[in-house]
Amino acid sequence: MTSSTAIAFAIGVPLLGTLLILLHKRYPNIREAITLGTAATLFLIVLSILPEVLAGERPNLTFIEFLPGISIAFEVEPLGMLFAMIASGLWIVTTFYSIGYMRGHHEKNQTRFYACFAIAISSTMGICFAGNMLTLFIFYEVLTLSTYPLVAHHQSPEAKAAGRVYLGILIGTSIGFLLLAILWTWHLTGTLDFEEGGILSGKADGPLAGILLFLYMYGIGKAALMPIHRWLPAAMVAPTPVSALLHAVAVVKAGVFSVVKVIVYIFGTDFLSSIHHDDWLMYVAAFTLVAASCVALTKDNLKARLAYSTISQLSYVILGAALATSAGVLGSGMHIAMHAFGKITLFFCAGAIMVASHKTEISQMDGLGRRMPFTFIAFAIGAMCVIGLPPMGGSWSKWYLMVGSADAGHFIFIIVLMISSLLNVAYLLPIVGRGFFRPAPPETNDGNHQDHSHAGIKEAPAFCLFAMAISSAGCIALFFFADRIIKLLEPVAKAAG
Repeated sequence: MTSSTAIAFAIGVPLLGTLLILLHKRYPNIREAITLGTAATLFLIVLSILPEVLAGERPNLTFIEFLPGISIAFEVEPLGMLFAMIASGLWIVTTFYSIGYMRGHHEKNQTRFYACFAIAISSTMGICFAGNMLTLFIFYEVLTLSTYPLVAHHQSPEAKAAGRVYLGILIGTSIGFLLLAILWTWHLTGTLDFEEGGILSGKADGPLAGILLFLYMYGIGKAALMPIHRWLPAAMVAPTPVSALLHAVAVVKAGVFSVVKVIVYIFGTDFLSSIHHDDWLMYVAAFTLVAASCVALTKDNLKARLAYSTISQLSYVILGAALATSAGVLGSGMHIAMHAFGKITLFFCAGAIMVASHKTEISQMDGLGRRMPFTFIAFAIGAMCVIGLPPMGGSWSKWYLMVGSADAGHFIFIIVLMISSLLNVAYLLPIVGRGFFRPAPPETNDGNHQDHSHAGIKEAPAFCLFAMAISSAGCIALFFFADRIIKLLEPVAKAAG
């Protein structure tokens, strides 16, 4: 299989899987086997492209050119390669988890869930391999539309309202800001291709560059910069596997990935550094980083706390890219991977707790870790990865972000990153402490029988535990094999230098 064919298959295989899933609606075992088979096939296809990218090549494929400089085209560069491996690999893990969760929680409309998930992964592959902003924009919109039914999955009034917020903010920002920025860029440069060093240098000097940067950054609503972050907490009404998709596998990662691509390949870090019109972005990212962590501290609902944690962690990636240094961009790319594994582990644990105990509030989890030790140990591992404690992968990405801040001469952001990590400790580790070290709630007696609130609770279904084991192991493996990611991302870091 040629690399060009592999690119086409990476986008097409999930769509074929969607069709087969829909055709086997009445046969759940076959439907889920198809989902797993499709996910595994996609991962192998993505891996087949890796050797060429590591060798310094840029596999490409052009479907159609509408006008000079306007085409549907794909090109695989290192950052997109990393994102594609993360998304395709975690689809396998999330599918195992989904089987246990959806069956254990007796969810309805499971066929629609698996079909929309597959379409979302296909669109994510299109974003990963997009060779220009037009292609990225098209698949970005498909990702929004395909995940809307997942957010509104339960069809309750609350779910429908959350879906409207989700769709309204993401479509509104992308059409109102991002599309305008893309058209403006094409008008100025005659191209939308991603090029090393950027395409706007000498074409959009002074305040114009600052305006374009604003349109891009707030047009990419999936990056959840404040104050357009509200869609992310609202979407927590969705089933937990959807939350994993939103926070780790595809949606928010597509947002921050797009931010890094725009900064490195549309503006160019040298150009941004020379005009000093990205300082506002660094400070907005730093504010979002700290403010979202502070809000997370106030949330008793576990998924809501994790949602605000995600908003904060996304701004690590944005801040690193805005620093416009090699180390900052390298830290950004690494944090996409590190946060993906850490956060998906945390959401897997939250869903497992809900399925096994029907508890959603942190205040209800005293002593629960002694009933569900595997789940709470996995939660501790995911939490340490997000915090950035060795031996978890997150420690490397945060190190490079601090080095990038020093290289840029912005030492204040080193302090911000340290404060944020302390806030991470404050809102994540007490959950583990409650589970293991606080006494369980006392028995109640209504006169007829005694009941203990944790009585009969045991671990979630085996598929859920298997997924948590894999993602937890990934958090640790990323610490010891971080050099592989660094080697892959070196060309991107050099382009940013």
